[in-house]
Amino acid sequence: MAFQGTKINPKRFDKSQLKFYAVLVPMALFMVLPVIYIVNQAFKPLDELFMFPPRFFVIKPTLKNFTDLFRTASTTGVPMSRYLFNSIIVTVVTVLANILITAASAYVLSKKKFKLKKKLFALNQIALMFVPIAVAIPRFLIIKNVGLSDNFLAHIIPLLAMPIGLFLVKQFMDDIPDALIEAAKLDGANDFQILLKIVMPLVKPALATVGILTFQVVWNATESSSLYISDETLKTFAFYLNTLTSSSNTIAGAGMSAAAGLIMFLPNLIIFMLLQSKVMNTMSHSGIK
Repeated sequence: MAFQGTKINPKRFDKSQLKFYAVLVPMALFMVLPVIYIVNQAFKPLDELFMFPPRFFVIKPTLKNFTDLFRTASTTGVPMSRYLFNSIIVTVVTVLANILITAASAYVLSKKKFKLKKKLFALNQIALMFVPIAVAIPRFLIIKNVGLSDNFLAHIIPLLAMPIGLFLVKQFMDDIPDALIEAAKLDGANDFQILLKIVMPLVKPALATVGILTFQVVWNATESSSLYISDETLKTFAFYLNTLTSSSNTIAGAGMSAAAGLIMFLPNLIIFMLLQSKVMNTMSHSGIK
């Protein structure tokens, strides 16, 4: 046999894998360069930040950028901890609510039969074409007319709709056998119990992806604080850091901007590293579909 002695997907390292490492390792190093650059920028003194030609790695690392950032933060009327608390609450509530709403909506569109089902899903597909900035004015008018201006919910409600999340989760739920759901109904389970105890555990990779995407959008969002909120105590950490660095002198604020960028980036990196295997499973599944 031509393939005799060839190991396909060996459990341990094998010399046949060297050709893959020769391609993947340089590619992985290239892809991690932006992360290394962000970290190095945050610890560069001002003379290195404006050095020409610019250097990729920091030569004389310093914590001055962070100390300047927190010292400037302490001079404002509202403590930085308040902005951070607002962001944590908004992020946690929005991520959990989005996961539940997306799972429930996908379950209905995948397993229920009703009129306009296909048209509603097609409407979700159309929504994928619109970037957030394209709906900024309609969203502002809706928030204003329903009375959510200067309301904590203004941070949460506009970010609960995620068309890409609904699309991914529905693709997973389409593969769940209808017989499994029918058996649960025969055992006396209602739709809510079926969703929580049967369907959602089976689509964990897709829900983890929805959670990551939602986290990234909410954690980095500044639109709600700048457009809908005028009460300073209700604004978020991302808006605060953006305002703090942009209002400073361009040269003096460069170091603080680099430090703020690292602070905002690290939670996204940590969440992605913890759940990246789920994301890869989701992308692989959607590609096969």
